Amino acid sequence: MIKKNKFIRDTFGISDSVLNLIEIAEKELEGQFRRVDNISQINQWRVMKAFADNRVSEAHFAPTTGYGYDDLGRDTLDKVYADIFGTEDALVRHNFVNGTHALSTMLFGILRPGDILVSATGKPYDTLEEAIGITGTKGSGSLRDFGIDYTEIPLAGDGYPDFDALGFTLSHMNIKAVMIQRSKGYGWRPTYSPEEIGKIVSFVKERSPETICIVDNCYGEFADIKEPTHFGADLAAGSLIKNPGGGIAPCGGYISGRADLIELCAYRLTSVGIGKECGASLGLNRQLYQGLFMAPHTTAQAIKSALLCASVFSNLGFEVDPLPNAERYDIIQSIKFGDPEKVKAFCQGIQKGAPVDSFVTPEPWDMPGYSDQVIMAAGAFVQGSSIELSADAPMREPYIAYMQGGLTYESAKLGIMVAAQKIMNI
Repeated sequence: MIKKNKFIRDTFGISDSVLNLIEIAEKELEGQFRRVDNISQINQWRVMKAFADNRVSEAHFAPTTGYGYDDLGRDTLDKVYADIFGTEDALVRHNFVNGTHALSTMLFGILRPGDILVSATGKPYDTLEEAIGITGTKGSGSLRDFGIDYTEIPLAGDGYPDFDALGFTLSHMNIKAVMIQRSKGYGWRPTYSPEEIGKIVSFVKERSPETICIVDNCYGEFADIKEPTHFGADLAAGSLIKNPGGGIAPCGGYISGRADLIELCAYRLTSVGIGKECGASLGLNRQLYQGLFMAPHTTAQAIKSALLCASVFSNLGFEVDPLPNAERYDIIQSIKFGDPEKVKAFCQGIQKGAPVDSFVTPEPWDMPGYSDQVIMAAGAFVQGSSIELSADAPMREPYIAYMQGGLTYESAKLGIMVAAQKIMNI
């Protein structure tokens, strides 16, 4: 311990005060770390069973080009995801450019002119606003431009869905789809467990059995031993440069759920009549399989990092969400700084603890798809990868920073120490 502390002091300029905070936090979190490890083990075995049941072999890593007909690796990966998520089918593709693209494909795939989309969990993530038509330029091709109506149910005071308002809406309108966002996004509310999402789905289905329940599952995969689709969600979507890519997938996304709905999503991604039949894998299958194999462990590393961040900054007197002793259902840790300079200092500290671009000093900028300036620390091997250590914040009151990721707990721990040091030096 003495040699380790001397190394970190001499090499990174971390004070004894910060080192003491880390030591206290790790002691307090021993029980939480054991819980995370147990979840990781179960999820690892689930992934391995899906690999074994689908007889994954070297043949599945062979590249295809052109149309990509009969791509064994691509088609089997869909089956592996479907098994892991407990669904009939899945659409896993490297050419989903991000989670918003996967979610947008899902929405445009299942909705038609005259349909009504309801968000049961309040305001959706910022980057979906233009796709839905909440913001943006008229005529740009949003859902609203295609005659699809949208309404959202504000959350109740405790941060959970307002079931009375949702029930009223379902009874007075013919709702085609209800959207549920698992993670908090840029909000200050609980992340919902797969089981809690299942309760929302059951509530909807009891009142409107034909309504499709879809889940923005970003940041939540493998944080629990089951996914929302195990509890009745019709579709769930996310990004491969978040949890399920394990830090190895270089790009991509997935949609998993009912076979008939997956077919519609595939028609939207490619073309009606083509769907899943085309799409060359270009040699990326190996990384998508390997990333999925690593995902349970990598997600656990990120959750442990979030726990450490929560404990350290809570002990520094900041409001954090989730609390250090709370169960985790995604990889995001929120810290309410209430001060733009402290938000910038935190993100700049996280950047200095990154393996890539540690010399860069992030500043707020007009990031595409966001209504406010955003500061983002992202020193990653895969550009924009949220499963790697990163932090971002919209520059608006009450100035909340959102940290996520960490391919290894040890590397994320360094970033957290540097960030804490910068905050203490203000």
